[in-house]
Amino acid sequence: MSTVFLFPGQGAQFPGMVKDICQAIPEAMKVVTDAEQVSGEPLFKWLWDIEAQELARSDRSQLSITVASLAVSMALQTRGIKPSVCAGFSLGEFAALYTAGILSFEDTIQVVKQRGLIMQKACELIKEASKGADGEEKAPGMCAVIGLTPEQVVEALAPYSGSDGIAFPVNMNSPKQTVVSGTSEGLELCEKICKEKGARRVIRLQVAGPFHSPLMKKASQEFEQVLNTVAFKDPELTLLSNVTGKKITIGEEAKQLAVKHFTHPVLWTAEEKEINTILQQGTENLLIEAGPGTVLTGLWRDSGYADTISCVSCGTLEQLNLIKQ
Repeated sequence: MSTVFLFPGQGAQFPGMVKDICQAIPEAMKVVTDAEQVSGEPLFKWLWDIEAQELARSDRSQLSITVASLAVSMALQTRGIKPSVCAGFSLGEFAALYTAGILSFEDTIQVVKQRGLIMQKACELIKEASKGADGEEKAPGMCAVIGLTPEQVVEALAPYSGSDGIAFPVNMNSPKQTVVSGTSEGLELCEKICKEKGARRVIRLQVAGPFHSPLMKKASQEFEQVLNTVAFKDPELTLLSNVTGKKITIGEEAKQLAVKHFTHPVLWTAEEKEINTILQQGTENLLIEAGPGTVLTGLWRDSGYADTISCVSCGTLEQLNLIKQ
């Protein structure tokens, strides 16, 4: 039997997340308490007593989502549901690094805290630099292309995705959805080109920066300095990488790939394919979205693999109570 934990990324947050789980399961509550002590941040307030707009900041949401995911993971394990495989979407990979034994709890909390601070600062600098003489902002950002495969989007934007590019396919979410990062000009070009290629919709996302693209190179260099102070152990269970879509075998590899998160695409469709291969080798498998929201459950459904095994969300106590080992 294989039990797979999937950890969600930034954007999964919402005020009040995992409160019911923490109130019902002391071990989950302890995760939040310990994380607040390690980070020195008001995590109980961020999780349960803050407006959505304030929570959405990278320097709050990244740490909050990670702690919420670790609380759900602890709740599951307290009930005897332990993972043999784990993967996380972008930010979620740090919860997976802890779960796989690569990072300690303390290092996970501190690294994610610094990651959020660095990305928030980078986004604010990008926003300020994008202002024209008239004060109008033309900031870089991201958009979702709906109705084309990732391969079609990559091919369509290839002339504009080089070393000096302006539009980069960065999140290979599902056969129906790809997210593109780029400059303001690049995103406008993306919308025009992809609609000409048959995309049903191109949706501008409410994010503060062009994540997972070469436009985040400076921030990645700063984050690399943070990781140079942290010990990365070899994984104790199967862990999949966003950057390669394959298994991570040693701690040093995990460290190098964590830096590349800033500038390289999330190959989620490749990870889903690998997960499906693992699950097809056994019986009575469990595939669980261990954290707030249902984004990864939806992407699994869109992958086509849900015909043989479903992904179940457990970001609420009601959902958690439905999961049986």
